[in-house]
Amino acid sequence: MQIEIIIIAIIVFFVLSYNGQVSIQDLINDNFYLFRKLKEDDWDFYVRAKYGDNVNSEKIFIKRIRNGLIAIVAVIFFFIQSLDALKVVIAFVAGFLIFKLDYFDIKNYYKRRIFTIDSMLPHYLKGREILIQHYTVPVAIGKSMNDAPTIFKDGLQQMINQINAGDDTIEPYMQFARTYSVRDSMRMMRLLYRLSIGRQERKQEQLMTFSKTISNLQQKARETRYKERLDKMEGMTMRMLITTGLGVMVLLLISVIQMMGI
Repeated sequence: MQIEIIIIAIIVFFVLSYNGQVSIQDLINDNFYLFRKLKEDDWDFYVRAKYGDNVNSEKIFIKRIRNGLIAIVAVIFFFIQSLDALKVVIAFVAGFLIFKLDYFDIKNYYKRRIFTIDSMLPHYLKGREILIQHYTVPVAIGKSMNDAPTIFKDGLQQMINQINAGDDTIEPYMQFARTYSVRDSMRMMRLLYRLSIGRQERKQEQLMTFSKTISNLQQKARETRYKERLDKMEGMTMRMLITTGLGVMVLLLISVIQMMGI
């Protein structure tokens, strides 16, 4: 009997949704300021890391909310014949987990490519040395925008716009570092800011310091990447040795049992 009730409830829900009498999208739009509080601080960065700047992270976030709400409704329908407070809580927990699935998936994608993404910024800044030598930092970055990694383009443009609008503090640089929380981003942006406010007669000296520091950060990223690879290889080797050892032990045990005629 419960299955029939669930099927009828689902059919009624979809009919009402189709006729516009029930709309999950309207529910999301009307309460988006509340749902927005569930948005993770690093969500936009992870979306850019996976899909680039051409994808609207807000639309994907709204899709996550919709999936979570549908899951809540589905679980409530499942328990509708014996619904109580505990089962309502279970429904909301299930909806929250469904809501979080996309976040965990996209975060795992970033972790799998963390070394590639982390190395993009120092590599890009390293290639701007000649331009910075002849132009101011905003002009040099603006002239090389086409060469910038896609993931950083919007942030770099926003930083340049803030500087050109008259903000000569460190805040535009720090805003970029907070938005793109890759390894050592804060340190690199502080270096870039100090280079931008340095006196012209000391520019060559400051540029050499900047170049040396960026090179060290690149080397650090490479060493970390190699260490991670070695750790993975060691882990695979240990698993192979353990598997082989267990296999040999099992074969020896079988041989002993056969020789003893057990």
